[in-house]
Amino acid sequence: MEAAVARVAAALHELGIPSEPVVFSQPTSTAEEAAAAVGCELGQIVKTLVFMADGRCVLVLVAGDRRVDPTRLARILGMPRKRVRMATPAEVRAATGYDVGGVPPVGHGETFDVIIDESLRRYGTVWAAAGTPNAVFPVGTDELARAVKGQWAAIAQER
Repeated sequence: MEAAVARVAAALHELGIPSEPVVFSQPTSTAEEAAAAVGCELGQIVKTLVFMADGRCVLVLVAGDRRVDPTRLARILGMPRKRVRMATPAEVRAATGYDVGGVPPVGHGETFDVIIDESLRRYGTVWAAAGTPNAVFPVGTDELARAVKGQWAAIAQER
């Protein structure tokens, strides 16, 4: 097991989440690839996105069939739209310790503000990246929200 996947597995254990990462031979770095590998609906894939908001990192969890509306996100964060942007790949790596395409919602070793899009509530179980571009883990939606201490908000729209 790669070190990044092992970190996620350890974080899941520490959080009391009874789940184990599943590593695939094919990539799962996009929501479409992950859904095909797992055999689930596109919306059941959790995209963990990193945004910069006034110089600080915010994790945004959104369903695979949705895209974040930065204006809505800025409103939830209480700041002008121009102060909210997607993090660069280098910023994502520096902040989370993971590369884009494998960023998990847990296991960062640092605490971030987390916003969870309401669209994920459609599902009892979702799948999230587990540290590498070919690993994911299943988790109950409410369990994930509790683990990341996330704030539910309507911040996404259909793609």
